[in-house]
Amino acid sequence: MKKLEDYVRSIPDFPEPGIIFRDVTTILQDADGLSLAIDSLRSMVKGLDYDLVVGPESRGFIFGVPVSYAEHKGFVPVRKKGKLPCETVSIQYELEYGTAEIEIHKDAIKPGQKVVIIDDLIATGGTTKAMTDLVEKLGGRVVKICFVMELAGLKGRDLLKDYAVESAIVYEGK
Repeated sequence: MKKLEDYVRSIPDFPEPGIIFRDVTTILQDADGLSLAIDSLRSMVKGLDYDLVVGPESRGFIFGVPVSYAEHKGFVPVRKKGKLPCETVSIQYELEYGTAEIEIHKDAIKPGQKVVIIDDLIATGGTTKAMTDLVEKLGGRVVKICFVMELAGLKGRDLLKDYAVESAIVYEGK
């Protein structure tokens, strides 16, 4: 039986020389790979007391919704600014070359609700830290953050040191 990492396509020198791009689409296009990824994420939250799954567009939707469905939890989308139709709260955060802004519906998380964040990849941790800040701004509490893949060399966990973080696959490099 193949391991989850066997479904990841690694592309050397993309987007620039020296970088190995870890392609999640090869997990998604294979039924066994997708099942392994979702089962891995579900095992990370097994026995955990939580109310909602939060995931960022777009790959956080892809992995978060099946977990929400299987675990009978609600799902809350985090989107790029201007994509949600109702009243939102937003946060701006730093990227490697500039800034970005994400938002969440103001009524999506009630004070005291326990939240699991699910995404495909942790690199520098900036987007995920922004999500934790949004959840907490609404009165929610992040009880765990789960990823399919982690690029440990980019030290994203350092930014999330106050949270329980787990990744199905950890790559030591960038």
